[in-house]
Amino acid sequence: MEKKATFGAGCFWGVEAAFRQLDGVTATRVGYSGGQMENPTYEDVCSHTTGHAEVVEVTYDPDRISYDQLLDVFWAKHDPTQLNRQGWDVGDSYRSAIFFHDTEQQEAAVKSKAGEQRNWGAPIVTQIEPAETFYDAEDYHQQYLEKRGRSSSTPALQKTAS
Repeated sequence: MEKKATFGAGCFWGVEAAFRQLDGVTATRVGYSGGQMENPTYEDVCSHTTGHAEVVEVTYDPDRISYDQLLDVFWAKHDPTQLNRQGWDVGDSYRSAIFFHDTEQQEAAVKSKAGEQRNWGAPIVTQIEPAETFYDAEDYHQQYLEKRGRSSSTPALQKTAS
């Protein structure tokens, strides 16, 4: 049975492209989660008044790829020590966040964050919170880099299950 995982790691375009390349990921959608406004638009989220983060919802087959492997890609795709920003993108919508869908994901995220901290000199600021309503981003944001021929065909990170 397929499962869902939701991650915020800055601008959702590159993060979505990385997850789409993984064997075992069956679908991805970019959107907004973690805020107060219902059905926000990109402009709403960019105003930094909704509380939403740009996120990628990953649908995956746990028999082919583990949640821990998805977490590895999440950590590899951004700097989790930057508070409310990634590079030139600044604001709470670009925050580092793991939105867990069940207790198993919550426990794995907490454990993974603690392990990842050893790789950084600064504190990891990634939030770990329950998945709430996911709002689809506009169609032009879906698979944005692929539509523009800018998505790498090289898998982001392929690790065997631990």
